[in-house]
Amino acid sequence: MPSKIASQESVAQQARALQESGRTVVFTNGCYDILHSGHIDLLRRARELGDALVLAINSDDSVRRLKGSGRPIFNERERAELLAGLEMVDFVCAFDGDTPLEAILKIRPDILVKGADWGLDEIVGRHEVESWGGRVVAIPLTEGQSTTGIVERVLSRYGDPRKTHQ
Repeated sequence: MPSKIASQESVAQQARALQESGRTVVFTNGCYDILHSGHIDLLRRARELGDALVLAINSDDSVRRLKGSGRPIFNERERAELLAGLEMVDFVCAFDGDTPLEAILKIRPDILVKGADWGLDEIVGRHEVESWGGRVVAIPLTEGQSTTGIVERVLSRYGDPRKTHQ
Protein backbone atom coordinates (compact mmCIF):
# COMPACT_ATOMS: atom_id res chain seq x y z
CA MET A 1 0.00 0.00 0.00
CA PRO A 2 1.47 3.38 -0.96
CA SER A 3 2.33 5.86 1.76
CA LYS A 4 -0.20 8.51 2.62
CA ILE A 5 2.70 10.99 2.81
CA ALA A 6 3.55 12.24 -0.66
CA SER A 7 4.66 15.24 -2.67
CA GLN A 8 2.10 17.77 -3.82
CA GLU A 9 2.58 16.49 -7.38
CA SER A 10 1.86 12.89 -6.39
CA VAL A 11 -1.18 13.89 -4.34
CA ALA A 12 -2.43 15.97 -7.28
CA GLN A 13 -2.18 12.95 -9.60
CA GLN A 14 -4.02 10.73 -7.13
CA ALA A 15 -6.67 13.39 -6.54
CA ARG A 16 -7.23 13.75 -10.28
CA ALA A 17 -7.70 9.99 -10.63
CA LEU A 18 -10.25 10.01 -7.83
CA GLN A 19 -12.12 12.92 -9.39
CA GLU A 20 -12.13 11.24 -12.80
CA SER A 21 -13.85 8.25 -11.17
CA GLY A 22 -16.53 10.54 -9.73
CA ARG A 23 -15.15 10.91 -6.22
CA THR A 24 -14.98 14.10 -4.18
CA VAL A 25 -11.61 15.38 -2.93
CA VAL A 26 -11.56 17.53 0.23
CA PHE A 27 -8.54 19.70 1.11
CA THR A 28 -7.57 21.34 4.38
CA ASN A 29 -4.32 22.67 5.74
CA GLY A 30 -2.54 23.91 8.82
CA CYS A 31 0.53 23.67 11.01
CA TYR A 32 -0.75 20.75 13.12
CA ASP A 33 2.12 21.49 15.46
CA ILE A 34 0.65 19.62 18.43
CA LEU A 35 -2.25 17.37 17.52
CA HIS A 36 -5.28 17.90 19.78
CA SER A 37 -8.97 17.00 19.94
CA GLY A 38 -9.97 20.14 18.02
CA HIS A 39 -7.83 18.97 15.09
CA ILE A 40 -9.35 15.49 15.22
CA ASP A 41 -12.88 16.92 15.17
CA LEU A 42 -12.13 19.24 12.24
CA LEU A 43 -10.44 16.45 10.24
CA ARG A 44 -13.27 14.00 10.93
CA ARG A 45 -15.89 16.54 9.86
CA ALA A 46 -13.86 17.50 6.78
CA ARG A 47 -13.54 13.87 5.70
CA GLU A 48 -17.30 13.39 6.03
CA LEU A 49 -17.74 15.96 3.24
CA GLY A 50 -16.12 13.80 0.57
CA ASP A 51 -14.41 10.59 -0.47
CA ALA A 52 -10.78 11.55 0.21
CA LEU A 53 -9.15 14.06 2.54
CA VAL A 54 -5.93 15.81 1.61
CA LEU A 55 -4.14 17.46 4.53
CA ALA A 56 -1.42 19.93 3.58
CA ILE A 57 0.87 20.86 6.47
CA ASN A 58 3.14 23.86 6.76
CA SER A 59 6.82 23.00 6.46
CA ASP A 60 9.03 23.64 9.49
CA ASP A 61 10.31 26.90 7.97
CA SER A 62 6.75 28.03 7.26
CA VAL A 63 5.67 27.26 10.84
CA ARG A 64 8.62 29.26 12.21
CA ARG A 65 7.72 32.25 10.05
CA LEU A 66 4.08 32.11 11.17
CA LYS A 67 4.40 31.06 14.83
CA GLY A 68 7.89 32.13 15.92
CA SER A 69 11.29 30.58 16.52
CA GLY A 70 10.10 28.18 19.24
CA ARG A 71 7.84 26.33 16.85
CA PRO A 72 7.17 23.81 15.51
CA ILE A 73 7.19 21.57 18.55
CA PHE A 74 7.27 18.46 16.33
CA ASN A 75 9.17 18.58 13.06
CA GLU A 76 7.56 18.20 9.65
CA ARG A 77 8.32 14.50 9.31
CA GLU A 78 6.97 13.70 12.78
CA ARG A 79 3.81 15.73 12.12
CA ALA A 80 3.29 14.08 8.73
CA GLU A 81 3.68 10.57 10.16
CA LEU A 82 1.33 11.26 13.05
CA LEU A 83 -1.33 12.74 10.75
CA ALA A 84 -0.96 9.96 8.16
CA GLY A 85 -1.76 7.52 10.96
CA LEU A 86 -5.26 8.97 11.29
CA GLU A 87 -7.93 6.92 9.59
CA MET A 88 -9.78 9.96 8.23
CA VAL A 89 -6.70 11.39 6.47
CA ASP A 90 -6.02 9.96 3.02
CA PHE A 91 -3.05 12.07 1.93
CA VAL A 92 -0.51 14.30 3.66
CA CYS A 93 1.75 16.71 1.81
CA ALA A 94 3.77 19.71 2.92
CA PHE A 95 4.00 23.24 1.60
CA ASP A 96 6.73 25.78 2.25
CA GLY A 97 4.90 29.04 1.58
CA ASP A 98 3.10 31.18 4.09
CA THR A 99 -0.15 30.07 2.46
CA PRO A 100 -1.27 26.80 0.84
CA LEU A 101 -2.32 28.48 -2.43
CA GLU A 102 0.26 26.69 -4.59
CA ALA A 103 -0.82 23.29 -3.21
CA ILE A 104 -4.49 24.14 -3.73
CA LEU A 105 -3.81 25.11 -7.35
CA LYS A 106 -1.92 21.85 -7.97
CA ILE A 107 -4.39 19.54 -6.23
CA ARG A 108 -7.59 21.32 -7.34
CA PRO A 109 -9.87 19.98 -4.60
CA ASP A 110 -13.64 19.86 -4.91
CA ILE A 111 -14.07 21.15 -1.36
CA LEU A 112 -11.77 23.44 0.61
CA VAL A 113 -12.18 23.29 4.40
CA LYS A 114 -10.94 25.68 7.07
CA GLY A 115 -11.82 26.29 10.68
CA ALA A 116 -14.57 28.84 11.22
CA ASP A 117 -12.08 31.15 12.91
CA TRP A 118 -11.35 32.21 9.33
CA GLY A 119 -13.91 34.44 7.64
CA LEU A 120 -14.85 33.23 4.16
CA ASP A 121 -13.16 36.26 2.60
CA GLU A 122 -9.94 35.39 4.48
CA ILE A 123 -9.71 31.79 3.27
CA VAL A 124 -6.77 31.43 0.90
CA GLY A 125 -7.82 29.58 -2.25
CA ARG A 126 -11.52 30.30 -1.87
CA HIS A 127 -11.89 32.20 -5.14
CA GLU A 128 -9.81 29.67 -7.05
CA VAL A 129 -11.75 26.65 -5.75
CA GLU A 130 -15.06 28.35 -6.45
CA SER A 131 -13.84 29.30 -9.96
CA TRP A 132 -13.60 25.62 -10.95
CA GLY A 133 -16.96 24.75 -9.40
CA GLY A 134 -15.79 23.70 -5.97
CA ARG A 135 -17.02 24.96 -2.66
CA VAL A 136 -15.57 26.24 0.59
CA VAL A 137 -16.73 25.04 4.01
CA ALA A 138 -15.89 26.67 7.34
CA ILE A 139 -16.16 24.16 10.18
CA PRO A 140 -16.83 25.44 13.72
CA LEU A 141 -13.88 24.98 16.04
CA THR A 142 -13.89 22.92 19.21
CA GLU A 143 -14.07 25.45 22.01
CA GLY A 144 -10.97 25.78 24.16
CA GLN A 145 -8.70 23.79 21.84
CA SER A 146 -5.69 25.45 20.24
CA THR A 147 -2.04 24.57 19.96
CA THR A 148 -1.03 28.00 21.22
CA GLY A 149 -3.29 27.51 24.25
CA ILE A 150 -1.72 24.12 24.96
CA VAL A 151 1.80 25.54 24.75
CA GLU A 152 0.82 28.38 27.09
CA ARG A 153 -0.68 25.91 29.61
CA VAL A 154 2.46 23.78 29.59
CA LEU A 155 4.70 26.81 30.10
CA SER A 156 2.52 28.18 32.90
CA ARG A 157 2.47 24.81 34.73
CA TYR A 158 6.08 23.78 34.24
CA GLY A 159 7.83 27.06 33.56
CA ASP A 160 9.63 28.34 30.52
CA PRO A 161 13.10 26.67 30.44
CA ARG A 162 14.39 29.57 28.37
CA LYS A 163 13.82 31.85 31.36
CA THR A 164 15.46 29.61 33.97
CA HIS A 165 18.71 29.13 32.03
CA GLN A 166 19.54 32.71 31.17
